[in-house]
Amino acid sequence: MAEKDVAGVLGLAQKAGKLASGDLVVKEALAGGKAKLLIIAEDAAPKTEKELRFLAEKADVPVTQYMKRAALGDCIGKAPRAAAAVLDKGFAGLILKKMNV
Repeated sequence: MAEKDVAGVLGLAQKAGKLASGDLVVKEALAGGKAKLLIIAEDAAPKTEKELRFLAEKADVPVTQYMKRAALGDCIGKAPRAAAAVLDKGFAGLILKKMNV
């Protein structure tokens, strides 16, 4: 049930304009200091995961791995996504709470 709850919050964040998804946009959010939480899909390519984790560590952004790429894309109304960056502290906290992290 937790994945459904997280998907709902991610959908709300997307509608509110507080979510960046897709490689380039996520990297820009991390580099620009806008990201508050990075979610990497469980089935993301190892090279992509390594690069995103490095950028998140450099920006001091918490990282979690959750959902498959298709599920991550579905919950925000997009094609499959390897990662999403939450741009709002409130949404980030709520997502972590729903994940029981």
